[in-house]
Amino acid sequence: MEETISLRDLFAVLRKRLWLIVLITIIAATVSAIISFFVLTPVYESKTQILVNQAKSDEQLYNTQAVQTNVQLINTYNDIIKSPAILDKVIKELKLDGSAASLSGQIQVTSAQNSQVAQIVVQDTSAKRATDIANTTASVFQKEVPKIMNVDNVKVLSKATVGESSSPVKPQPLLNVAIAIVVGLMVGIGLSFLLEYLDNTVKTEQDIENLLELPVMGVVTTIKDVPKATNVQRPDLTARVPQRGETFGS
Repeated sequence: MEETISLRDLFAVLRKRLWLIVLITIIAATVSAIISFFVLTPVYESKTQILVNQAKSDEQLYNTQAVQTNVQLINTYNDIIKSPAILDKVIKELKLDGSAASLSGQIQVTSAQNSQVAQIVVQDTSAKRATDIANTTASVFQKEVPKIMNVDNVKVLSKATVGESSSPVKPQPLLNVAIAIVVGLMVGIGLSFLLEYLDNTVKTEQDIENLLELPVMGVVTTIKDVPKATNVQRPDLTARVPQRGETFGS
């Protein structure tokens, strides 16, 4: 006999174990909020921009080929900025702890397509240190790139400031709690259906029909406990019969 599950059955399962779904969701949201607010360390972000541009000559004010060359050089500059040749000097100048590899993990260099502007993004647990790293990296790169590539076409377009990085970029508690609520609902619903699937006990007449594939002819209702009969005091049959000449009570 093929089993079919209707939407009514699905909603019945959810309604039956609604307490479990709500409990798991509340636990997930609470744990996420505690971790986001009290465990994870806030991370701040600071940005600075550099412009890759050839110096204009009096004879040639604008050269499309030169602009395209600068755009292609940005990809090379991105790798140079995160190289030990630049970051070792940044660490030495700011007296930072750690290696160039660890500092490279904090730095991200991005640029828009066909743009001569590159953006140096630094993330750190200190807003001021993130700003100092971004500005120092741009400054050191501007000084060292002529020695590395024998060109002088990099200018610092905008410096990072502490004010713009005063708010942490991660963790994001509200987003984490929202994700935890969604995950908690999914886990709760999945666990509810799993428990219902593993539950093989017989509870209703319909369960008996589905199990035995036989119609139910009758149902015996629950019989309450019958009260015990009270004991009736019987007369004393062993009382002595009075003899001739005796009276009761003598």
